[in-house]
Amino acid sequence: MRTLRFLLEKEFRQIFRNPAILRIMFLMPAIQLIVLPMAADYEVKNVDVAIVDQDHSPYSRQLIRMIEGSPYFRLNTVSTSFDQALDEVEADRADLVLQIPDGFERDLVRDSEAKLFMAVNAINGVKANLGSAYLAQSIRNFNTGVRTEWVQFPRYFPEPRIEVVPSVWFNPHLSYPLFMVPGILTILLTMVGGFLAALNIVVEKEVGTIEQLNVTPLKKSEVVMGKLIPFWVLGFVVLTVGLIISYIVYGIVPVGSLVVIYAFAAVFLLAVLGFGLLISTLVDTQQQAMLVGFFFMLIFILMSGLYTPIESMPDWAQVITRFNPVTYFVSVMRMVVIKGSGFGDLGIQFGNMALLAIALNGVAIWNYRKRG
Repeated sequence: MRTLRFLLEKEFRQIFRNPAILRIMFLMPAIQLIVLPMAADYEVKNVDVAIVDQDHSPYSRQLIRMIEGSPYFRLNTVSTSFDQALDEVEADRADLVLQIPDGFERDLVRDSEAKLFMAVNAINGVKANLGSAYLAQSIRNFNTGVRTEWVQFPRYFPEPRIEVVPSVWFNPHLSYPLFMVPGILTILLTMVGGFLAALNIVVEKEVGTIEQLNVTPLKKSEVVMGKLIPFWVLGFVVLTVGLIISYIVYGIVPVGSLVVIYAFAAVFLLAVLGFGLLISTLVDTQQQAMLVGFFFMLIFILMSGLYTPIESMPDWAQVITRFNPVTYFVSVMRMVVIKGSGFGDLGIQFGNMALLAIALNGVAIWNYRKRG
């Protein structure tokens, strides 16, 4: 244990002597945590709309004003030619085309129904889906408003309507920073821990000090522990800095207990650092470690449920997410910060993460080649 203490002392000194590592660990996550939640927004706004008004009626102008007044749309052009509107789409100046045909108001008044045509530029699939959904909702609101005016008319017999009043729990204002910050903080902790741990043993190989380490009386498990513990401790510092930034910049205060967050972070960091150390035992250069680490980190992030709900993934992808440590921490961070979940609600996540941590560190210890 005394030799292990000297190894830990050496690792901490090596970390604090390298200003690049300190910048990676503290400055980079701080900047990303401030910038990314402001940019990572699922809400699509400023969708460019080109309207083809071939009716020129009061109702068509009322619909155009409703669309123009919406914060989700930017009215590009109002013309009478569909070809002109299509030119706007081809020039990438319009995302949607709404065609109001001739006789729109006449058909609406006479037959209580009228048809509209919507063309969607689907180069950007997310913007196309949400933009068309927003426009369809605006048209439904317009239709509801028109029918409300007709209630006074003897010709109109209103049908029974079912009104749905939503009750939004845990995030009543649908705040995107409140939803994104916990997940992004998880990603930053993953990147810092995974990449730095992956470079750890590789650096020793490149500078030649790994041979000196191999002839020490330390066991393989003690060598891996000596490489893991410093970054495990510093991971808590990064998490603390992230939580402080979340409070100062976004006013986010976890509803649940910080003890739950730090307890799960302890197990999560063991898994991520174990994975990084496993990579470092398999490669020989820092470049190889960075490429392999980036490959897996990209998969971990994109399949973590941060940007895409896991339930919407194919079945085979959902199976893979069960072996992704980031998946569990993203879920836990959101449940604790937003919902206030406790240990009793997170038993499955703790169990799965503990199994991953044991497996990854076990393989890293087994794969580390110590001679001497």
